[in-house]
Amino acid sequence: MAIYELRCDGGHRFEVIQSFSAPLPDCPHCGAATGKVPSRFGIGGSARTPPPAAMMPQTWRGTYGGDREYVTELRRTAEARRDLEERHPELAGDRRPIIAHEGRYENAPLRAGDQPPAHTHTHGHAGEGGS
Repeated sequence: MAIYELRCDGGHRFEVIQSFSAPLPDCPHCGAATGKVPSRFGIGGSARTPPPAAMMPQTWRGTYGGDREYVTELRRTAEARRDLEERHPELAGDRRPIIAHEGRYENAPLRAGDQPPAHTHTHGHAGEGGS
């Protein structure tokens, strides 16, 4: 048995004690259908979402030279993110490998299968069109 706080569309609030699988009762004040109100106790906590792989260190230097404890924590974080993405595939994002991430691709990395943007020539060369 659990205690649920319920509310109807008319704004009436009340509590009931019932089984998790039992249907929600109608409002005792007006007879309208009811819905569960999120518990203030449950909202008071906080959750930490593991960062995506792109936010994890990508170099040896980023792991503090391979610090064992830090790498172990990174592995746990990566496993937690993998588990989260298995439950919520919409969080996985684009998993194609990044093949270019520097220079003109710094703000928009080039991923496997992408067509590189057309190169625009913005500077002149010596001896071209000059006097």
